[in-house]
Amino acid sequence: MSLTTAQTAELLKKYGRHENDTGSPEAQVALLTARLNYLNDHFKGHQKDHHSRTGLMKLVGQRRRLLDFLHRQNYESYKKLISELGIRK
Repeated sequence: MSLTTAQTAELLKKYGRHENDTGSPEAQVALLTARLNYLNDHFKGHQKDHHSRTGLMKLVGQRRRLLDFLHRQNYESYKKLISELGIRK
């Protein structure tokens, strides 16, 4: 199950540069983080779902690349985003 339209709109409103922004790295990282959190909860009940775990690893790698890009381009935005999303310790 993916994010609902309302959840996506709420995340884009909070983290995007404008309300309908889906292309900025901040918005993409926020959407990927929500999907990853959902999948982590899914795996608590379905430990043997290896096909979905492969997809999870791909999403983690994609988010990592976006965060690396954001780190290089706009460090202040990167620090703000990871603190709000609680990604890094």
